Amino acid sequence: MLQRFDAGPRMSEMTVHGGVCYLAGQIAEDTSQDITGQTRQVLGEIDKLLAQAASDKTKILRAEIFLADIADFDGMNKAWDEWVPHGFTPARATVEARLARPE
Repeated sequence: MLQRFDAGPRMSEMTVHGGVCYLAGQIAEDTSQDITGQTRQVLGEIDKLLAQAASDKTKILRAEIFLADIADFDGMNKAWDEWVPHGFTPARATVEARLARPE
């Protein structure tokens, strides 16, 4: 069975099929915070989405992280390292990329 969460006209925030969760890209709502604060916001949103599917961060298989400025890598990693439980790190890639529509 396919489930859609927070479905909009163009995309869903999350889909679940065969017990696997697929999340759309998440962005920080409060961009006045530094990258560590923004990353914490995003990770909190991921926690909420996964909870809707009765899942959690210990079950993440893969993460793709897009930073507008790769110079923020260390600050992002600070929040990431606090969030991911030891022994449950997923496969991960981090790249520099800008949003098509930052607004």
